[in-house]
Amino acid sequence: MKNLTVDSKKNCLLVDKAWMENLQKEAASASLDPGMYVLRIKSGSFSYGSGMGAEPFVLLWIYGGKFVNLKTNVETSATWSSLNGYDDTITLEVKETITVSALFLDVYEDDNSGEVTVSILDA
Repeated sequence: MKNLTVDSKKNCLLVDKAWMENLQKEAASASLDPGMYVLRIKSGSFSYGSGMGAEPFVLLWIYGGKFVNLKTNVETSATWSSLNGYDDTITLEVKETITVSALFLDVYEDDNSGEVTVSILDA
């Protein structure tokens, strides 16, 4: 068995305020009021370029108010998550209004293709 240890300081990519503001401006976003929600990929796929397979994947930045990701059972006001495949879900117990932003990261977007639809269901 191999282990991959990720250090909170040595392996942290720092982003500045302008980068985060741009992310929040460019990402597809939805506001969620207090309640229980299940997020999952409803349809679609994303490819980084020709010759690369398209996959159902999306990165999520969740922030703004208090909530619990039921996978971790930790109350927080901001977290990253991802949805990988049509069967993957994230369940959120929203205690204060939050924003869910969905996006892809890339260094060259001109050859990207596809889109992903994320369903946000009342739980």
